[in-house]
Amino acid sequence: MATPIALRVLEGHARSYRHTWRGTTIGAIVTPVLFLAAMGLGLGQLVDADRGGPIGEVGYLAWLTPGLLAASAMQAGAADGTFPVLGGTRWVKTYHTAVASPVRPRDLHLGNLLWATIRISVIGTVFVVVAAAFGAVPLHRGLLALGPAVLTGVAFCAVLSAGVVLLVRDQFLAGLNRFVVVPLFLFSGTFFPVEQLPPAAAAVARVLPLWHGVELTRALALGTQPAMAWQLHLGVVVLLLVAGVAVGARTFDRRLRP
Repeated sequence: MATPIALRVLEGHARSYRHTWRGTTIGAIVTPVLFLAAMGLGLGQLVDADRGGPIGEVGYLAWLTPGLLAASAMQAGAADGTFPVLGGTRWVKTYHTAVASPVRPRDLHLGNLLWATIRISVIGTVFVVVAAAFGAVPLHRGLLALGPAVLTGVAFCAVLSAGVVLLVRDQFLAGLNRFVVVPLFLFSGTFFPVEQLPPAAAAVARVLPLWHGVELTRALALGTQPAMAWQLHLGVVVLLLVAGVAVGARTFDRRLRP
C-alpha cells in the first residue's frame, strides 16, 4: 500500500517530469511505433505470404502488436529502474538528499515504482491508440491488454532498481542492457513463437518472466488462451513484482540509511 510519504515522492517525480517529458516520452513512444511499422507492416506481409496464411487465426501484425506492447513496457521499466536509480545514488545523489528528510528509503523505492507505473501506462496507452489506428488491434482489446503489459514493466523496474541501488560503478548497466534486456526483448515470444526455437532454448524462454507477460498480453489482445494456465502466467509476473518490492525495501535501506 502506498504511504503518504511515497505519494510525496511520486509528486516530486511528476513536478520534475514537467521539464523533461519531451525527450524521454517521445523517444519511448516513437521506438515501438517504428518497430510496429517495420516488423508488422513490412516484414508481416512477407511472413503471411510465405506461410500461406496468418499465424494461428490472425495475421502477423495482429500477433506481433501485443507482444511488442509487453516487451516495450519491459524496456521502459528497465530504463526507469536503472539509470535514474544510479543517478540518484551516485551521479546527482538526489536520493541522499531525499532520505535526509522524513522520506524513508523504502518510501523512495515505492514512490519510484508508482511513478514508473504511471509513465509506463501513458506510454502503453499511446502505443495502443497508434496500434488501433494501424488496424493491428481493436482499441478496447488493446486497452484491456495494457494491464498485464504495465504489470510486467513495473515488475522489471522493481527488480532492477532493487539491484542497481547497490552498484558503485556504472559499467554494469551497459552489460545489463546488452546481455539481459535485449535478449529478453528478442527471445521471449515477442517476434516469433518460442516453439520455433530449439527445444532447449524454448524451455529456457518459457522460464523468462517476460514470456509470461507477453502471453498474458497477447491472450487478452487477441481473445485467445495463453500457452499455459493464465494463473501461472500471472503468478510469475506478480511474484517478480513482489520480490522486487520486498528486496528493494531492504537494498534501498542498506544503501541509503544514514
